[in-house]
Amino acid sequence: MKNTTLLLAFCVLSTITFAQQKLNKDEKKLLELVDKNYQETVALLEEVININSGSLNKEGVRAVGDVFAREFEKIGFETEWVDVPAEVNRAGHFVATRKGSKGKKIFIIGHLDTVFEKDMPFTPFTWLNDSTATGQGANDMKGGDVLAFASLKALDELGLLDERTITVYFNGDEESSGDEEISRKDFIDRAKEHDVALAYETAQGFGTVTVARRGSSGWTLKTSGKQSHSSGVFRENVGYGAIYEAARILDEFREELAGEQYLTFNPGQFIGGSDISYDPVSGKGEALGKTNIVSREAMVTGDLRFLGEEQKEAAREKMKVIVARHLNQTNAEIIFEDGLPSMKPSEGNYEMAKFLNTVSLDMGMGEVKPGDPGSRGAGDISFVAEFMDCLDGLGASGSGAHAPGETINMKQYPDLIKRSTILLYRLTR
Repeated sequence: MKNTTLLLAFCVLSTITFAQQKLNKDEKKLLELVDKNYQETVALLEEVININSGSLNKEGVRAVGDVFAREFEKIGFETEWVDVPAEVNRAGHFVATRKGSKGKKIFIIGHLDTVFEKDMPFTPFTWLNDSTATGQGANDMKGGDVLAFASLKALDELGLLDERTITVYFNGDEESSGDEEISRKDFIDRAKEHDVALAYETAQGFGTVTVARRGSSGWTLKTSGKQSHSSGVFRENVGYGAIYEAARILDEFREELAGEQYLTFNPGQFIGGSDISYDPVSGKGEALGKTNIVSREAMVTGDLRFLGEEQKEAAREKMKVIVARHLNQTNAEIIFEDGLPSMKPSEGNYEMAKFLNTVSLDMGMGEVKPGDPGSRGAGDISFVAEFMDCLDGLGASGSGAHAPGETINMKQYPDLIKRSTILLYRLTR
């Protein structure tokens, strides 16, 4: 089946039942415009997915930003590129703004980068069947970026953005941030000038919306042992070596901390041997060793995810105690790095969820409930959650984020755009 035919079919097969809608005249026109523009929307989605924009591919991230600058300028937004200092080693961020004095001031959040760097196999936008497509960053989160744009385009075509304040902020390094204190300063400062923040990270279908997200931080475990002939391992004068010490620590992390609600800790990389090296920028490590040598060095890198600073600090203290125990003839240290804060659930966020629920019911799309905070990882919205009411998970739906074969649900995509459009319309009234 030709793609054009598929696109037309999606519009016809939209799940919204017009007879059930409780929408005004403008809102019904907006839904018609989303359908009218849908082929252009999918073309834009394909264009940005087909540009590799891994977090460390600064040229690629900037190229995606240039595409959005072209499109946002067509609908009356002023655009700019926010550079970050050279030491951050990231591309920077895309910003589009309109200013006015009516309605709530809306801060829309997305990101241009993906986890797929230039040296990884490239997956372009590809139709898998009549309701699913794949491609790098398809649902996380180029699908969400394009979805937000499609909503704003429909509003602009009816003149419904006139005299409204909306800032669209697409960060260039959400998947692998540089120094957050530096790279998120402009982001936070601008957000504070708004009333509501909406983030277009991956939607979990139509029935839930994100009112809370866990934070993330990093940790590096380094262990050392007495390099010796392997025949002497476990003896008093030889000990256990660096790899056994690292393994002991990881297993005690699992035994003592696993199972706590909202807390996870994952060792993502383990390097050990007689000599090791590691590049923290590329994430590449090397180890030199032999089976008949008791290991001298080991290193593990991982992340820690949590809901609230109290949970994060409590987990870190438990991890420090475990690290300090030491097997015979070994030593160890753990270094923690702050990352993205958590977005704790708030009364204002729950009220925003109720607002979206009303929109969904009025459109005949069913009930929307606040999602489980434990089901979402960290996101940029957490940097601004303490300053305003927030909702996340408003983007495209799909599966396999951060993995080869990441997909986007193209059957749900048109209706998610429509729901976003009506949400923005009502907030800006």
